[in-house]
Amino acid sequence: MPSHAKPSLEAGLIALKQGNYQTAIAQLEPIASSQNNGTASLQAQVGLVMAYARIGEASKAIAISQNLIESNNPQVQEWATRALEHLTKRQKRDQESKNVETGFVAFNNSTPHSTPVTPPETPTLEEPKDQVIETKSNDTPPMVPLAKLKATVATPLPAAGSVPLSGFMGSVTRTQAKLFGVIYWRQAQRARAWQPLRKPKLIPLRLLTAGTFIALFWVIREMLKFAMGFINQTLVKLPYLEPLQLLYSNPTKLLLIVLVILIGVSPWLLDLLLANLYGQREFSKDVLNAHSREAVRVLQRCCQQRHWPLPKLRILPMAAPIILTYGSLPRNARIVVSQGLLEQLADDEIAIIYATQLGHIAHWDFAVMSLLLLVTLPIYQLYQQVSNWGDKISGIWRWPVTILASLVYGIWCLLTGTALWLSRLRLYYSDRIASEITGNPNALIRALLKIAIGIAADIQKEEQTSWQLESLNLLTPVSHQQSLSLGTIASNLSFESFLKWDTANPYRRWFTINNSHPLMGDRIERLCQIARHWHLDTELHFASEPSKVKRQSFLLQIAPWLGIPLGVLFAAFVWLTWQLAFALKFLNLKWIYEDWSFITGCLLIGFSIGTVMRINSFFPDIKPATVQTDDYLPNLLADPSALPIDSISVRLVGKLLGRQGTSNSLAQDLILQSSAGLVKLHHISWLGQVNHQDLIGRQIIVTGWFRRGATPWIDIQTLETQSGKTVHSPHPIWSTFLAVAAQALGAYVFLTG
Repeated sequence: MPSHAKPSLEAGLIALKQGNYQTAIAQLEPIASSQNNGTASLQAQVGLVMAYARIGEASKAIAISQNLIESNNPQVQEWATRALEHLTKRQKRDQESKNVETGFVAFNNSTPHSTPVTPPETPTLEEPKDQVIETKSNDTPPMVPLAKLKATVATPLPAAGSVPLSGFMGSVTRTQAKLFGVIYWRQAQRARAWQPLRKPKLIPLRLLTAGTFIALFWVIREMLKFAMGFINQTLVKLPYLEPLQLLYSNPTKLLLIVLVILIGVSPWLLDLLLANLYGQREFSKDVLNAHSREAVRVLQRCCQQRHWPLPKLRILPMAAPIILTYGSLPRNARIVVSQGLLEQLADDEIAIIYATQLGHIAHWDFAVMSLLLLVTLPIYQLYQQVSNWGDKISGIWRWPVTILASLVYGIWCLLTGTALWLSRLRLYYSDRIASEITGNPNALIRALLKIAIGIAADIQKEEQTSWQLESLNLLTPVSHQQSLSLGTIASNLSFESFLKWDTANPYRRWFTINNSHPLMGDRIERLCQIARHWHLDTELHFASEPSKVKRQSFLLQIAPWLGIPLGVLFAAFVWLTWQLAFALKFLNLKWIYEDWSFITGCLLIGFSIGTVMRINSFFPDIKPATVQTDDYLPNLLADPSALPIDSISVRLVGKLLGRQGTSNSLAQDLILQSSAGLVKLHHISWLGQVNHQDLIGRQIIVTGWFRRGATPWIDIQTLETQSGKTVHSPHPIWSTFLAVAAQALGAYVFLTG
């Protein structure tokens, strides 16, 4: 390759990855048309195909693909053939969609030729046995025709360094590969014949499903009782008004009846809600067949075996790849998929994702989750509406509306929190049954990772977490929060290295208590175990040795919560001491300790002491000499022995993403888009200040403490702009205030009862 071509090629690849398609085209076209740049010309033409496809000029992309088919390189021919096939199908669907009254997506409603049903033992999609490269761009909309294009690499990927990759990429080094935005898939095979897995124990799932219903019922009842009591107390204090006797009644029986009725009618009510709020539409089996023939066969075969009617199919006009299931019985179940998932996943991957939804139906956990969605969606819609009102109001009236929006959001979080445990556990069961249905656990591994990539790409494109992603998160296969770093780190770090924390850290499960989804690494490792049980190679290979973490570090991490049971022990010690003193007639504190509320004081004191013990380690001084920058972020993410208490000082540069306005007054949606990927940010403002809003969408410098947990995040110390504006986040001060307040309240309760 001539020396003058390489900079232009790399500049074109950089522009392609960043989504600057016109710039990429301008850089790549001269190289592509050159007759003397063999390998560089092929690389430039591949880039042009993707660039033209992403700006909607399918005809030009098709023309270049036809030219690449005539190449002497067999890998280039195969790639171009797949690209041409996909582009042609997409162009045909776009043309036919003009006659389809869907209003939101290009569907092919023509009925394909009937095909015989493939037996379970026969794979429906032959995949290359060699390593596969799939092109992606996190800065482009995920709903692009080339999301499924793959190119076979003839030899295994070199272990390290900038050794040239073989195959159609020619002399592309690892550095160029990162610029190109490629992900290396092993494309591990499926089982051609497999034995059924041992039946799982469903009792924990059954008990947890029932427990989730009870927890939801109890939380709603307590909130109703509080609201009814508050209204009557207000009416009593107001002149000329009398309390309502109805509000003094016990709402338990009525609420229980209402919730049972809501479960029964949830399919139809959710149909209305999702159609009106998110544009959900019906989705025919024939259209699904055009995207994945195997998915249709899986649905038909499983429903016939279990004597179910085929679930009603729905689709959401979302670029983010999600899928969810709701209903009360198998005969009225609905499976809802987003357009982005159909565009970004391969045939077998779509099929096994649908199979996971059949698992939810088979295990009946979808009924309680449907009730939860039915209860929380209107509340989330109210939060969204109040936030929109707050954005339109200025002056003194904006703060009451902001407080109201935050209160509604807190209620939504409280209600969704009742199902966190079930949301995590049920995915293990659905993954297992989907693998058994299809014999293809490796496809599920790829699907989960691609979903994370697609969700992260949608967040980057929208520059915020969309309302749909957050409100539907509990029922989706992958969480939007766990997708942030996982979905954007692939060009800097292998999936195995990133997910090693999920499989090797001995204390990892302690950090999923408030997570809606299980650890992705742990989930994938279970799928790998199924693959190995069927003597298959696995899509990812994890090291088996556990990571070593000092026990003292973990105890310091949980010190505030460890102080609570220690407070109980202290209360027991105080009670025994008082009993002994009273028996010896040495001291009479019966007037205090007959009231058992002194135990609450001990709990608060224990929590306060634990918080004080942790503060110095949790918020160490940030010194310029030890601060880590963007280049070191992949290493921080790859450390399997890290705990949040390690508090690594970082100074990262990037763009601040997140929702603007009242809906983000609690800073719940703040994300840093750095050169190494997306990272969640935690920010606490001073009372009455929402100063982080002014920086959203701008290039900033984040200084703070990086913490590696189930979801990596950064506790912010400062946010700085290029113009010098600085926003401080007083995490240490608020932690100290919390400890002092808990100590004071605990001492007061302890002494006064």
